[in-house]
Amino acid sequence: MKSGYIRTLFIVMLLLSGQSSADLLRGRVVGVADGDTVTVLNVSNVQHKIRLMGIDAPEKKMPYGQRSKEHLSQLVFGKQVAVEYHKKDRYGRIVGKIEVNGSDANLGQIQAGMAWHYKQYEREQPEEDRRVYSMAEMDAHNARAGLWAAPDPVPPWDWRKQQRSRD
Repeated sequence: MKSGYIRTLFIVMLLLSGQSSADLLRGRVVGVADGDTVTVLNVSNVQHKIRLMGIDAPEKKMPYGQRSKEHLSQLVFGKQVAVEYHKKDRYGRIVGKIEVNGSDANLGQIQAGMAWHYKQYEREQPEEDRRVYSMAEMDAHNARAGLWAAPDPVPPWDWRKQQRSRD
């Protein structure tokens, strides 16, 4: 009885420790595809596509799409970054939080009004990030920053859905 309890406790502790630990990638940003996707070159000269976790930026053909890409470039291009991540998406990209000089670039995109907080995937974020990103989006919206200056900005997930229905 006692050994079964210890074994169960050990398995639970292993599972919990796996959930809380994140992988870390360090490198230099060598490409910015759009407002939520970059390429990082690590110390072994291997390139990694990174999808910024917790945000969704306008697509390049959408209003503010180019501005969002330019803003992200200003934040990270050519700089050393740390990418904290837990998973890859269906396209094989690392989905992570990018920190540059101690600042959260994902959050920077939201604060500037260059991306939405991607609530569809917020459960994948740490609770504190969910709260901060959500509040940052409300602040940017209230300040009419970036894409929030438009009278009725269309979220990228709705825009992509419209594009698929046209095809």
